[in-house]
Amino acid sequence: MAKITYNICVLIVTYSNRWRFLEQVLKRVTTLKNVTDIIVVDNASAYSVTQNCNSLQDERITVITNEENQGSAGGYKVGLEYFMTKTSASFVWLLDDDNMPAPDALDKLTIEWDNVPGDDQQKALFSLRPDRKQHVMISQGEDAMRFYMVANSFMGFNLFKTPLNQYYKLRDRLFQRSQIKKNAKLPYAPYGGMFFHKQIIDLIGYPEADFFVYADDSEYTYRITRKGGQIWLIPGSTITDIDKSYGITYKRHFWRSIYLDLWSFRTYYQIRNSVYFYDQVNVSNRLVYGFNKWLFLSGQWFISKLTAKQDNYRKFLKAIHDGLTGSLGKVNPEKYS
Repeated sequence: MAKITYNICVLIVTYSNRWRFLEQVLKRVTTLKNVTDIIVVDNASAYSVTQNCNSLQDERITVITNEENQGSAGGYKVGLEYFMTKTSASFVWLLDDDNMPAPDALDKLTIEWDNVPGDDQQKALFSLRPDRKQHVMISQGEDAMRFYMVANSFMGFNLFKTPLNQYYKLRDRLFQRSQIKKNAKLPYAPYGGMFFHKQIIDLIGYPEADFFVYADDSEYTYRITRKGGQIWLIPGSTITDIDKSYGITYKRHFWRSIYLDLWSFRTYYQIRNSVYFYDQVNVSNRLVYGFNKWLFLSGQWFISKLTAKQDNYRKFLKAIHDGLTGSLGKVNPEKYS
């Protein structure tokens, strides 16, 4: 039985034509204990989210309709503002519209809330999404900093870390971890699965709407750890992604580039925002960072020649430029089309 007695708000952001996912998630969260409010932020969906939600006949569900798609950043910002000002709930659990929680996922979080150290304004919990390989490895004891905040890397590339990364890969093949930890620390996390007390919003504020989509969750949740708090991964609380995330099934080869092969508006925002975020928080040596950037871009240029993706490479460079210069906000389609 859950130890916690606080009321809990579930916050979900949806868009496009995704009722087939959202309906499943809503039917699950309405069965969970301690859920007193369910906020659905409709980012200009292609159907009436309000009408469909009303068909579930659950008065805990509130739909906030944005006439224009404000992305995940704007959507969660609007939802969190409503949570803070219009509900009496003490906790909020953020979910994507395709995040299917296990039946005991919320109970596991509320139990662990009392077990991890820190006051209400100093910690957040995060549910495990098993399709995220890095999170699974961290839950098995791998140091999270192997994957996060590798200093002076550019788009995840750091030449000087290559030997160590090769060692890690060899070790992963030779030694299989099986034991799951009760919890593990993360420097930041996606929105989907985040659980925290409303007091933490007094500390970190709201998401930055100018990110629109991608890396906005990293920037937002990293504020927790930057201000001395902790994010705890709780492996016992699991969420399954009904819809496969962008790029998760992409087959990687050394002569191919996911950025050039899968170029789209998603790629533009992912690159621009990631470059901006990491340039702000992850650079301690500009010379090393610049060298890694030059090598990475040179490699992308060479791949673009091999694969006849020069046009996508030029768009890729625009996204890099916008990130480095802090040119955020929702952009016109010609930027990425």
